[in-house]
Amino acid sequence: MALKDITLGQYFPGNSLVHKLDPRTKLIAVVIYIVALFLAKWFVTYAIMFCLLALSIAVSKVPVRSILRGMKPVLFIAIFTAILNLFYTPGTHVLVKIWVLTITMEGVFQAFFMVVRIMMLIAGTFLLTYTTSPILLTDGLESLMNPLKKIRVPVHELSMMMSIALRFIPTLIEETDKIMSAQRARGADFESGNLIQRAKALIPLLVPLFISAFRRADELAVAMECRCYHGGEGRTRLRQLKYQARDYMVLAFFLAMAVGVGVLAHIGL
Repeated sequence: MALKDITLGQYFPGNSLVHKLDPRTKLIAVVIYIVALFLAKWFVTYAIMFCLLALSIAVSKVPVRSILRGMKPVLFIAIFTAILNLFYTPGTHVLVKIWVLTITMEGVFQAFFMVVRIMMLIAGTFLLTYTTSPILLTDGLESLMNPLKKIRVPVHELSMMMSIALRFIPTLIEETDKIMSAQRARGADFESGNLIQRAKALIPLLVPLFISAFRRADELAVAMECRCYHGGEGRTRLRQLKYQARDYMVLAFFLAMAVGVGVLAHIGL
């Protein structure tokens, strides 16, 4: 897997309906989407969720290739989870039994739906970062978590840290790729050998990467102090967040979809 396959944190500028939505609307919609995805039980409900995801991607005009490339890093986790569900899901319809390992029809369906759920979950959350700039994402998170200020939760600082972490993922990936290329030019080998040998080979990569990350963090802190940044107290925003009619319509649509999926899942569809 190449590092360029990791696209989490990237923002694709655009003028689509999804890009124009209020960031709070997209955050709430993603939460509703995740809840509905975990409510889905069988082919009908998963088909509804897939159609919703496909519609969202089509409306956003984000390249499908970028979304598929971004899901490559979690492919191993999805396959590993599918194998566990395949062999450890009890059922009455036994297909194959090898020593203590048993494959049932229920396990096959469970493994399939688990992979589909993980992939759809990743694609849906990636779509949020692809269509929302880090600044708007920070403002949306802070606005949604504003009630927590009453119990002295540092809402602005938490939102800022989450946004900065998300923003610097592509930068750190690019830095890692440069360090790996430099190490390969000096004869380093990151792909051959067993698991322990590969882990040892990563040490020359991790040390300069950590040094670079701390240096970037220090430069960012100095730049923020030079611009008189002192947290969210008394801070104004260039763009004020305001709900529009399309935001209410999207939220109502997602909520109705989640309720419908829940009802269909309850009757076994």
